[in-house]
Order: sequence, then C-alpha cells, then structure tokens
Amino acid sequence: MSEEKVEQDAGPEEPSPLRLIGTLAIAGLASGIIIIAIYLATFETIKENKARELRESVFRVLPNVTKMQKLLLKEGKLVVSYEEEKGEEPIYAGYDDSGKFLGYAIPSDGPGFADTISVLYGYRPADRKVIGMWILASRETPGLGDKIYKDAAFVANFDDLAIEPPIVATKKGKTKPNEIDAITGATISSVAVARIINKGNDYWVSKLPEPGAEPAYVEVATPAASSEPVDTQAP
Repeated sequence: MSEEKVEQDAGPEEPSPLRLIGTLAIAGLASGIIIIAIYLATFETIKENKARELRESVFRVLPNVTKMQKLLLKEGKLVVSYEEEKGEEPIYAGYDDSGKFLGYAIPSDGPGFADTISVLYGYRPADRKVIGMWILASRETPGLGDKIYKDAAFVANFDDLAIEPPIVATKKGKTKPNEIDAITGATISSVAVARIINKGNDYWVSKLPEPGAEPAYVEVATPAASSEPVDTQAP
C-alpha cells in the first residue's frame, strides 16, 4: 500500500525536453507556413492597392492630368519604364487627354519630428513652380504634426509655389512666392516638408530635360505587370 501511495503522489510524468523542443519546432513551422501562405495570398492585392494609391496621389498633385507614366533616369536621360526595377528612383510624368505634358510628380522623403516623412509633389518646369503636394507616409504627432496632410490650408500652400530661392516655412505670414505658412504648434513638421521638397528639387531639377523636351506620352495597349502604374488614366 505504501508503494502504491508513493506512485500516486508522484503525479503524471513530465514530458522530456526533446519532446518539448519537438512540439515547439512543429508549432513554429506551422506558424511560419501560415504566415507565408497569408503573405502570398494577399501579395497581389497589396501590390494593386499601393499602385492605386500612388496613381491617385499623382493626380492630386498635378492638376488637370488624366494620364501618367513612370520615368527613370538612365545614363543622364529620362526614359519611360514599364517594369519595376531593383533600386529604382522613379518620377512620374503627367499628361492631359491629348497627351500634352503638364508636369512631373516627384517623390522625396526626409526626417520629420517623429519619423521619416514621404512626400509626393507636383512640379511644372516651364514655370519652375511646385503645383501640388501630398503626404504619402507620415507618423507625425496626431493633432499637431499630422496637420501637414489634414490641414487643407497648409496643403494649399503648395498649389503655386516658387522654388527659387529655396522654399521656406515662415511663422510670420508668407509674403514671398517661395514661402509657406508654418502650422502653429507643428513648426518642425512644416519646416520638414519644405526641406524635403527642396531636397527633391536639388536632386531632380538639374537632371530634367529643358521645357518642351519632356518624354512624350507612350500609349500602351496592355501595360506590363508592375507595382507601379505605367499607362494609367485618371480615376
């Protein structure tokens, strides 16, 4: 009786370390397979959504544009690109219904108050002016820094903005064609947007063809598969 009581008090046998490791390994493998499966199942949808968001942003920053195409700088010349290329730094050319060039949509990014701010802005080389701005990504402070895309008056600063001399954010009220009104309580974020656009201009303006020599619009019957829009129409 005493031996039987001792066996009962010992309780159930604990699993061996190898068994625990094996169970964890199987669970980890199953989780990995599920994550990969979800990623593959949603990849095309995510890709299409990003392309749509970018297309809509281009039409926001380039007034009256109804067509667009992606351009890459190759050997010092802007060329139309139909496919996604590793490490590419594209800009986008916008055209009206007749295929007339109206401006470039230029991506640029840089540090803000909280994190990196990604900007897309419209540029009309004939006038050397920014003609629109849209924030592609930002983690600026809710209620303050996020006004760089929520405050319509601030966004409107970029509808007709000279780039020479470089764009400046002011808290005293803009009086010059290259100035924007900084947002009260979010001066750092406002200055950051101006700085990011100046950065884009410093890189791109000298590389763009002379006004009138922009790449012609190329009509494509069946666009090549790409994460970026190629031959797209305004929504």
